[in-house]
Amino acid sequence: MDMFKEKRDKAIQALTSTARINPDEFSPVTSTNRLNSLSYALAGWLYMLVRQKNTRIQAVFSIAVMIFALWLGIDPISWAVLILTITIVWMAEFLNAAVEAAINLASAELHPMAKVGKDVASAAVLLGAVASIFIGLLILGPPLMQKLGWG
Repeated sequence: MDMFKEKRDKAIQALTSTARINPDEFSPVTSTNRLNSLSYALAGWLYMLVRQKNTRIQAVFSIAVMIFALWLGIDPISWAVLILTITIVWMAEFLNAAVEAAINLASAELHPMAKVGKDVASAAVLLGAVASIFIGLLILGPPLMQKLGWG
């Protein structure tokens, strides 16, 4: 019985250990103001638009797809899927940039594991982009064919 209790206690310790970490003890700046937190998020988005060429390309495609969807008059569920898909690709791009920045900060040398981290984060963006193309074709294709009189 004692061995079971010991294993259970270790499992509980492992499960709850992260929740006991206070981020304020490790962060040089922690915002307690929600407006400041929002401004940091908007600053990150602005950084992405100014410094990351792929984000500007994504912005153009996102706007074009939205205009195209408006023109096609897609239904609300299709809008929801389209918005979710676009959001996921944006999030993947943002996380990719964050991973790259953290790796650059952590390692000035070209370490093989730094390359793995950057390449895998980049692959996540590629995966989202390819999936978004298929989803876009599935959602926008039928109404386009109907509008053109092909369906």
